[in-house]
Amino acid sequence: MDDRVHKIEQVPGQPAMLRHAFAAAAAGRIAWGVAALVSPGANLRAAGVSELQTPEVAYLTRVFGARALAIGVGYLTGGPPARAQWQRLGALVDSLDTVSGLNALRTIDDAPRRRAAALLVAITGAYAALGIAGSVHGLVSERP
Repeated sequence: MDDRVHKIEQVPGQPAMLRHAFAAAAAGRIAWGVAALVSPGANLRAAGVSELQTPEVAYLTRVFGARALAIGVGYLTGGPPARAQWQRLGALVDSLDTVSGLNALRTIDDAPRRRAAALLVAITGAYAALGIAGSVHGLVSERP
């Protein structure tokens, strides 16, 4: 393993399981980000709501894809202090996305759109839970 990859796994005080989960999440962010930038309509097709494809939706998908790509690349290329900051930023973004998604779910009556929104909430919720777990671990492990 080269030094750059080895450094990714060395987050001081963080259990290996969390380090690997954050690295996998970052890779997932990069993959989704690239896919969203290259083919924004693929996300809608995968969610079963391709009829929602408009230039505005394509633009917003690319915006979110760029954000995901930036967080993933930032995490994987940063040193331990930067990775901790990217973890917190991801937790904030994913938590806000999840709360927004949950709020939107309350108003969506159309079954296919509701399923698509629920899928996205499940994804952002999982990322938020990981980020919160990392933040809580950081806070607990910093205590004397």
